[in-house]
Amino acid sequence: MTYEEALAYIASVDWKGSVPGLERISELMQRLGNPEKKLKFVHIVGTNGKGSTAAMLASVLSKAGYKTGLFISPWVIDFRERIQLNGEMISREALAAETEAVRPCIDAMTDTPTEFERITAIALHWFAREGADIVVLEAGMGGEFDATNVIPAPEAAVFTNVGLDHTEYLGSTVEAIARTKAGILKPGCAAALYPNVPSVRQVIEDLCREKDIPLYHADPDVLVPLGHDLSGQRFRWGELLLELPLLGEHQRKNLSLVLAVLELLRDRDWSIPDAAIQAGIQSVRWPGRFEVLGREPLFVLDGGHNPQCMDALWEAANTYLLGKELSVITGVLADKDYAAMYDRTGKLASRFFTLTPDNPRALSGQELAKLLERYGKPVRFCESPAEAVRLALEATPKDGAVLAYGSLYLASEIRAEYLASNKK
Repeated sequence: MTYEEALAYIASVDWKGSVPGLERISELMQRLGNPEKKLKFVHIVGTNGKGSTAAMLASVLSKAGYKTGLFISPWVIDFRERIQLNGEMISREALAAETEAVRPCIDAMTDTPTEFERITAIALHWFAREGADIVVLEAGMGGEFDATNVIPAPEAAVFTNVGLDHTEYLGSTVEAIARTKAGILKPGCAAALYPNVPSVRQVIEDLCREKDIPLYHADPDVLVPLGHDLSGQRFRWGELLLELPLLGEHQRKNLSLVLAVLELLRDRDWSIPDAAIQAGIQSVRWPGRFEVLGREPLFVLDGGHNPQCMDALWEAANTYLLGKELSVITGVLADKDYAAMYDRTGKLASRFFTLTPDNPRALSGQELAKLLERYGKPVRFCESPAEAVRLALEATPKDGAVLAYGSLYLASEIRAEYLASNKK
């Protein structure tokens, strides 16, 4: 099996119509010999911040000397980002070999596993084969019935920011969504919680108390800001100086959650020296999250795609883009609350360039252009990311800025087109 054949096989099933639950993934893991039972986990759920939190934790654990797996969803630049070991993506050859090894078990099942269940099984099978000491495992959309919840009790059950997203599957209130995500809590684990709204905190606290699970609260105030610029943020944490390349106040909160998880792991006898924390945080990279790709004009890429992301983007934009002539490249999925998404950030723009993301759930760029006319700024629909990047750069003065955001499904293409255009 080639790498291309592996990708085609993983994606060759439509998840629509599949009944939510752990039956399929549990059967598949059993057929594979239950590789998940050979591994230790940090299991991360939430609405926003899962990826950044996962990247920071994996970076620190790797610097601490542990063979650290990282499983994330979705990917931005390369599909293989989803499965990493000590910061290196799984090779094309290894992904093909693992897919070929798992395929007979998938094909033998009557109720065929979904795409996400397939890639989850492939990742866990590979991590076990490679002898990972610990795996930082980012859940997909949910919690209780998410395929990643096939694992035994993790070392840490981690809750990032919980907001309204995927309400048709997870619940119509943040409290209901929190309860769904809290399905990852299992006897024997410990938990760590982002500084969520009080009602969400109460849900998690009550469930941890019921299950006798220790709960560690993230506290952003333990991080004393020392300064920030487009290269990153600097904080004092106790006696340590921490340099975080990720921008935005929300990343300070995510970092406080990471520190709470590390305290949890230390209490469970994981050896994580202060030097590993410093080195791991300083070296973390997370593409597509208020990522600065260029300076003249400033070109920022952000995969923000729901109202909570827009809150974080608004804050970062007001810090780094305020007062600049701003060209916005954007596209969005039709099932997102896109009207609310643009109510804040749309007001910063000097002009818009709209696109249709390459996804069946996409809102057409033409329809989005009509919506954005409400802000009274020039709007132009573009046929491709290449056209949008070219036109935005042509329209923006060197002391201005370009901001591309709205969908992770566009981020990879826009990033590639921008970097290619700057090589010419």
